[in-house]
Order: sequence, then C-alpha cells, then structure tokens
Amino acid sequence: MQHFFVTPDQVKEDHIYIEGSDVNHMKNVLRMRAGEEVMVSDGNNRKYLCEVEGYEPDLAVLKIQEKGVVDTELPSQIYLFQGLPKQDKMELIVQKAVELGVYQVIPVATKRSVVKLDAKKAEKKTERWQQIAQSAAKQAGRGYIPEVHSVMTYKEAMEYARKLDVVLIPYELAEGMEETKKMIRQIQPGQSVGIFIGPEGGFEIEEVEEAINAGAKAITLGKRILRTETAGLTTLSVLMFHLEG
Repeated sequence: MQHFFVTPDQVKEDHIYIEGSDVNHMKNVLRMRAGEEVMVSDGNNRKYLCEVEGYEPDLAVLKIQEKGVVDTELPSQIYLFQGLPKQDKMELIVQKAVELGVYQVIPVATKRSVVKLDAKKAEKKTERWQQIAQSAAKQAGRGYIPEVHSVMTYKEAMEYARKLDVVLIPYELAEGMEETKKMIRQIQPGQSVGIFIGPEGGFEIEEVEEAINAGAKAITLGKRILRTETAGLTTLSVLMFHLEG
C-alpha cells in the first residue's frame, strides 16, 4: 500500500487533501484512481487509512476510512552525527538510519573529512539527503520524516549535542565491551541519544578528547574496525534492539 505524509493542517474532519509533488506522483506516476486505498501519516504520530475520492486542480482528495496511532517510532530520539564520508555513502547512511528509527541525521565536517562542501553544494546535498529520508520513511512505515540537518562543523555539532541526555562516540581504540554493554543498558526510553561517527580514517584523537570532555562516552563496537557507513548503523541497531526489546 502506498504511504504518504501530510501536515496536520491538511487533515480536515473526514478528508485529507494531498498537495505538492505528491499529487502528480499519485495521479500520473502511480495512476491511482478513485476507490484505491492509501496510508497517510500526519507527522504527529497519527495515521489514516484512506480511499482516493478524486482530484481537484493541485489537490488529491482522500476520504478517511480508519484512524490510528503510529507505533513504529522508537521510544527515544536518536541523533546521528555523521562525519562526512566520500562519494555517495551518505545517501546509504541516511536511508538505512531512517529505516532503523533515527530521529535526526546531522552531517559533520571533521578534520579527516575528505569531502569539502561550499554553502551551495552543501545545500543541494542536504536537499537530496532529505528526499532520501522521506522515501525511506515511507518505505519503513514511519510516522515521522527524520530531518537531515544542514552540515555542521565539529564545534557546532558538539554544541548541538549538549541538549541531549546521552552522547556516545564509538572509537576504535576504546576498550571494554562489558563497560559498553553497561552504558547501553543504562539508556532509558524517553532519553535523547547522540551518536558521533567519524569519516573514513576516524576521528582525530583531539576530537575524541573534546567529545569526552564535553560528557560523551567512548564505546567499542567490537574487535573489528568498521567502515564509517557501518559503524553508525551498527550502533543504531544495538540501540533499537535495546529500546524496543
């Protein structure tokens, strides 16, 4: 079943009005006709089983059949601070992170980041990543489209993370799996969690020290060294299992 997102103001009593590019997608790409069913989320933990009633200029009119509460969100908000990787790896990271339940993805320019984006390129990349987040949220049945934040410096990311309850930084030189397990077990539903992931080559030791001095906890992901596109998704998987299990 096709899944679309709207804002709460597009829900009017027993109807929902789809706007924007989704109208063309429904009408001319999917060729959805009156009577077909579609699932709609309002980004506010409400979901609606609807039936296509018809089309107006620039609008798709849906008749609400059933209302429910979205139960696909994690009980904690997880923020992935991802060091900018090379090539198109960020697209994969965003897609899979959204599938695993991330709340926000924050691209971070670190010392070892090979990719350097000027303001114009960064804006264009962020728009592309946000589109991928939306598609992944639809596919995963999310009730919320995670935000892909604009690119931050490491200093900006550290400041942004100060509001979070728990901040983790997987680090290849960290030791003590038992200590890592203990830290994970202490995370409670409702707490906000930040995960800092380095780019190819990892973090500079000064960056790790800065994070720890700011209250982050260095953890290990095991004896193997993981690629940047694997480390964040591994940490998200562990947190998802812990919080939902």
